[in-house]
Amino acid sequence: MSDWLTVTPGDAPLIVAFPHTGTDIPGAIEARMVDPWRARKDADWWIDRLYAFAGELGATTVRTAISRSVIDVNRDPSGQSLYPGMTTTGLCPTETFDGEPLYKPGQEPDAVEIEARRTEFFDPYHAALMAQIERLSANGPVVLYDAHSIRSHVPRLFDGQLPQFNIGDNGGVTCDPALTAAVEAACIASGDSHVVNGRFKGGWTTRHYGQPAKGTHAIQMELACRGYVDEPAVIDASSWPTPFDAARAAPLTRTLRDVLTAARDFAISQRA
Repeated sequence: MSDWLTVTPGDAPLIVAFPHTGTDIPGAIEARMVDPWRARKDADWWIDRLYAFAGELGATTVRTAISRSVIDVNRDPSGQSLYPGMTTTGLCPTETFDGEPLYKPGQEPDAVEIEARRTEFFDPYHAALMAQIERLSANGPVVLYDAHSIRSHVPRLFDGQLPQFNIGDNGGVTCDPALTAAVEAACIASGDSHVVNGRFKGGWTTRHYGQPAKGTHAIQMELACRGYVDEPAVIDASSWPTPFDAARAAPLTRTLRDVLTAARDFAISQRA
């Protein structure tokens, strides 16, 4: 396996994907960027740590260490927007969530470079995901859980404060409604805010692999960062990201354990 791609196989019919926790940027690319901190600002900070318990449930995990500013493995490789009419970032982003340029003038990747990055990073990541889906599907239905987070306030992307739990199944298309209901129930039990198919309905991974009729149930969870770290009023290089604190994150971790357990148990029930 590549040094930037980590696959930890489990035996349960559950795969947890981490497409945006990476912060690695090849030196030749970083040298063309405006600011190294800005290039990493929009990572899904500490999500792989937050779900560190996944292996205890028998889940398989797939994680890329490559920053989403190099290539976003949760975007449609054709470049088509997942949210037409709404602000979003592309396959190889040229700006942050806040609209700040990532590259120095004239240093943005062209079509040839974008295709090269896709071949080097995007394709192997998805080949790894597909290999695990096929391995586990040999014994019956599986759940693919795409794990994400974002700051609670990003005015350019959404109004107001994001709910704590943002569940996406692309309007009920990518998984059996029973899976969404089970995940939602675990979120409701936490007492925190939640929404199903709100601002985040599921990215390319969820939409591409979610084929419940064929036994692959895909669901996305977008967490508001405030549930596990303190979010500073001013986001800059001195304040963000906030260091991960397991004790601070413990209440959310307990809920997420219930969420993943519900997802795993749903898949097991489909094999009965």
